[in-house]
Amino acid sequence: MWWFRTAIITVMGMKAAFSVFFCRPKMKKWRFLPKFAERIKIERLKIMDNETKLKIEEKIIDMLKTVYDPEIPVNVYDLGLIYKIDLQENGELTIDMTLTAPNCPAADFIMEDVRQKVESVEGVTAATVNLVFEPEWDKDMMTEEAKLELGFL
Repeated sequence: MWWFRTAIITVMGMKAAFSVFFCRPKMKKWRFLPKFAERIKIERLKIMDNETKLKIEEKIIDMLKTVYDPEIPVNVYDLGLIYKIDLQENGELTIDMTLTAPNCPAADFIMEDVRQKVESVEGVTAATVNLVFEPEWDKDMMTEEAKLELGFL
């Protein structure tokens, strides 16, 4: 019977080097045994640098611009319904968004569409969409293009 443990030796950029150490229960010293290390699958840590994170966030915004409220001919991003995009280094994404009205009949459809589309972006491992109503949405949150499309300019 062998016991084993892993140790992160060094982290450089996006790569982490792992070593596997083994020990028999009666032994007092841990030692490195490469023949056993090859048999154990160890996932490398993925650390996202700022440039990669920025590129993924741009792709997320592009994807959000494909989500439309069925009653309004403008995407949710240009409407100003997206309040926060928080991408973690491990690829987990949290989005805070609102609706134009709290009793929107398409709320579930819009939120699920947002979640599915942002999860399809390469680099996003999981997405959570939170519906918030603070601050309350106002037409001043729309982009100039959205205001023009809806006739507010």
